[in-house]
Amino acid sequence: MKKTLITAITTALVVGAASTTFAAANPFSDVPSDHWSYDAVSQLAKDGVIDGYGDGTYRGDQKITRYEMAQMVAKAMAKSDVSAADKAMIDKLAAEYADELNNLGVRVSNLEKKSDNVKFTGLMRLDGKRYNNSPVHNDDTVGTGLLRLEVNAAVNDNWNVKARLDGQTSLNQDKALNGEDKVTLKRIYAEGPLFGADTKVGKFGAFDNESLTNGGLIIDTDLTGAEFIFGNALKTKVTYGRLDTEDIANIGYSTSAADYAAIQFGYTAGKVALGAGYTHLKDNASGNTTGFTNNYGDDKVGIWNVGFDYALSKDFTFGGEYASSDADAKDVGYNSDEEKAYSAQLTYKGAKSDVAGSYGLWAAYRSIGELATIAPTYDGAEAGLKGYELGVNYMLDKNIMTKVVYFDGSEITSDTDIKKVFGRLEFAF
Repeated sequence: MKKTLITAITTALVVGAASTTFAAANPFSDVPSDHWSYDAVSQLAKDGVIDGYGDGTYRGDQKITRYEMAQMVAKAMAKSDVSAADKAMIDKLAAEYADELNNLGVRVSNLEKKSDNVKFTGLMRLDGKRYNNSPVHNDDTVGTGLLRLEVNAAVNDNWNVKARLDGQTSLNQDKALNGEDKVTLKRIYAEGPLFGADTKVGKFGAFDNESLTNGGLIIDTDLTGAEFIFGNALKTKVTYGRLDTEDIANIGYSTSAADYAAIQFGYTAGKVALGAGYTHLKDNASGNTTGFTNNYGDDKVGIWNVGFDYALSKDFTFGGEYASSDADAKDVGYNSDEEKAYSAQLTYKGAKSDVAGSYGLWAAYRSIGELATIAPTYDGAEAGLKGYELGVNYMLDKNIMTKVVYFDGSEITSDTDIKKVFGRLEFAF
């Protein structure tokens, strides 16, 4: 008796729930033949917006279920090159079959791609660095906070529009960095295939020796222009544009932009990655006597570079990069060692953003001559410094990284001792 009663109650609940669900939207019920959507779908098929059933036919004389109708509407919604009249008709159909499209999970890959064509990622970063007391760097701790938002919008199957927004603040003074409380549009560019190359056009990030894990000796900053990458195992990257001279590490003035042109070659085979290239920078400000010329000795400079990475084992990688400038250090009162820059680094493992507890260690020696670099990438060594660097990055949790870097060296020209500790806590989303 008790078992029969429980069975009866359970059956009633299941049937009641099912009745409620199908009353709201039953994808298997037929659409009445005189429903307005028949004429709407017929018109869309005539206009070539949809192709009917999966076999490419539209069976005008056959009954259509709401499920089948929703499938055709989904395909129509995924189309972008339609007339205004057809677009209005599609919107009306989408509203009519909203339950089938959304609640019952009727999915078409093109529809999903179209509806999810804008993606947002980003990070929150807290940085701190402290130098020993010296004539150039005081011993204060400098703290900064950064909120970065990355936007990726799909234009079509081949092209994307990307942007980067940065907002910074001073952690020391609890106010905006440099007194500027604003969000900056750091990058905005389109990326896709053109002339047989992977192409970027707009304002994007420039990075030398991109094929190497230890690249970035010459430049790691943003510029406005175009970039073309050809090839697979052997890659050729050609970049041309303009660079704000405020972003040049050894100049730091913002009264003009410099013309930037570079060609980089990268080759990867098995355990070895090789890179080489040439970078040309020219100040396009007329009559400037306080910035570019006083630092490089001329209104233009050329920099050659080579580099390599070699996987010693599963966990160890050794790599290096060397750059040489055609500028004359004597013209600007520098030590001749400022005409070249080099870095050698031994790396153990590496932190993986999606694996909590993963980590990487490295030891390096770097000499970053100011005349052979533009905006080097390192958190320890800086332009005009040489010395040893030790570093570790560790994933506290998935997408939460901490980094600590220790630098012990000196200024290249004055030989003044410099010690520096850099720390970072980063949350990616």
